[in-house]
Amino acid sequence: MKSMGGPMQRRTFFRYAGATAAVTTLLLTTSCDDDDEDVTPPMNDKGVDLGSGDVGILNYAYALEQLEAAFYTAVVANSTSALSADEMMVMQDLKAHEVAHRELFKAALGAKAIPDLEVDFSSINFKDKSSVLQTAKTFEDLGVAAYNGAGQLLTDTGAGLDYLLLAGKIVSVEARHAAAIHDMISNNTREYGADLIDANGLDRAMTPTEVLGAASAFIATKINFSNLPK
Repeated sequence: MKSMGGPMQRRTFFRYAGATAAVTTLLLTTSCDDDDEDVTPPMNDKGVDLGSGDVGILNYAYALEQLEAAFYTAVVANSTSALSADEMMVMQDLKAHEVAHRELFKAALGAKAIPDLEVDFSSINFKDKSSVLQTAKTFEDLGVAAYNGAGQLLTDTGAGLDYLLLAGKIVSVEARHAAAIHDMISNNTREYGADLIDANGLDRAMTPTEVLGAASAFIATKINFSNLPK
C-alpha cells in the first residue's frame, strides 16, 4: 500500500493525529468539574441512561468511542491474516487514537460516566478484509457525522465552550481516520467520501437518534438517550 506517500509518511501523519488526542486530554482535564458528586447514570429497564445536558452529550460521545475502541482492538487482535502489514500498522494507530479518546471521556466524566458497554461484533468477519474495512468505514463516517451533530447541543457557556473545542479536535482526527479507510477501500485512488459532503462543501451532521440507531446493531447494551438535549 502506497497511500499518503508510503508507510513512513503515513505513520508520521497519524502521529500528528495522535498528538491532537494528547492535547485534548490536557484540555479536558483542566475543564472538568471535580467537585460534582453526581454518580454513574443508572441502568434500568430502559437501558443505560446517558443523562441530560452537557453530561449527556459527553456520555453519548463516550459510548461511541467505546464502540470504536472495541472494534479496532478486535481488528488488531484478529485480522492479521486479512490485512497487509502496512494496513495493520494503520489499524494499530487507529486503535491507539480511539482508546485515547475513550479514556479521555471516561476521565472527564468521572462518576458521571456510563458503565462499559457490551458490544456485538457477530456480524463482522474479522478474517475478511472487505468486512473489516467496510465496518471501519461505517464507524468512522458515523463518528464524523455524530460529532458534527452534537456540537450544537452543548449548552454550558463556560465548560461547554471547552467541550466544543474538544469535539472539534476529535472530529478532525475522526475525519483523518475516515479518509484513510476510504483510501484503503478504493485502492489508493484518493476516494475521500465525496458522497458525504454537500453542495456547500460541508460534511453531514447526524442527530444522536440517527447515530445510535445506526450503531445499535453493534451495541448489545440497551442505551436510553431520551434525556439528551434536542
